[in-house]
Amino acid sequence: MATNQSALDFAHAARVLGREARRRGLVAPSYRSPPRIVGVQRSLRRFAKGGATVAVQLKGRPWPAVLGDMIEGVVVANGLRSPQADRLRDELWRAVGYQPTQASGAVPGAEKVSMQRVA
Repeated sequence: MATNQSALDFAHAARVLGREARRRGLVAPSYRSPPRIVGVQRSLRRFAKGGATVAVQLKGRPWPAVLGDMIEGVVVANGLRSPQADRLRDELWRAVGYQPTQASGAVPGAEKVSMQRVA
């Protein structure tokens, strides 16, 4: 699993997620790194006029974890709940090049979701 993606990768993901949010009529948060709050991996700051900034820690974290925080930022900034939030998460993962796959878990009948990079 890749860690320490570049600032260019972060900027590209921010552009893709912003474009996808706007295309759906949602608020597209801005992104920054690192968070201003010491010791957190992500934070969200809301603005009175409806915008939001998602701050994400990049260093020392797996790239899918960073992307997950960025995607969750779109969901939270727009106040979405299931099932709309679940559909949006799936669509945003696909937009950044990952495809959800279902794999059977250790408990019979249980499933866990893993993410698979799409080339």
